[in-house]
Amino acid sequence: MIRIAIADDHTLFAKGLQGLIEEYEDFHVLGLFPDGQELVDFLKTNDVDVVLTDLNMPVLDGFGVIEVLKKKKLGPKVVVLSMYDDEKMFKECVKKGADAFLLKDSDPDEVVFTIHEVFEGRHVLDYKRVLKQANPESFFDAFREKYKLSKRESEIIHLIKEGNMNKEIAAMLSLSIQTVETHRKNIHQKLQVNSRIELINKIHEMNI
Repeated sequence: MIRIAIADDHTLFAKGLQGLIEEYEDFHVLGLFPDGQELVDFLKTNDVDVVLTDLNMPVLDGFGVIEVLKKKKLGPKVVVLSMYDDEKMFKECVKKGADAFLLKDSDPDEVVFTIHEVFEGRHVLDYKRVLKQANPESFFDAFREKYKLSKRESEIIHLIKEGNMNKEIAAMLSLSIQTVETHRKNIHQKLQVNSRIELINKIHEMNI
């Protein structure tokens, strides 16, 4: 069970994020906090694995949260949530010790996979990945809708079709190889195929 705390002064967003996260059995949200100071106070007496924090909050902002948690070694990994794909902001978060940087309009599966990656210590911090979140390429919309594919899964199908292997896909999308493998497993289940050859054949059959 991955124990999560969320700090964001936008209550509707925070509750929506909590609802998304708690659809997964291995996630448990221990609390929602309207500012960074309330979060930090909570962490002094409660064990949390991953913190999701907004940057713009009253009392103590997200930058302050990262600084306090890393300086006092309170334990949880820190995932930053931002409205902006600003490289300067990204670098400042990385410098202070953030473990991941997500845009608030990221695909839900990106949020879920990032939490898993951060918890397991295999997240790749890369600004190119942030830009992918900001400008997701939308492949095969009808195909995506029919098979309930996420944007990330659609990207990976496109790269498989072009002949790329897992290692190359991981490098292109700034993901770990394990994450690509997990996405591929999900793709195979959704498309009801058992191998790379069957997947490519399915893509050609659908004339995609």
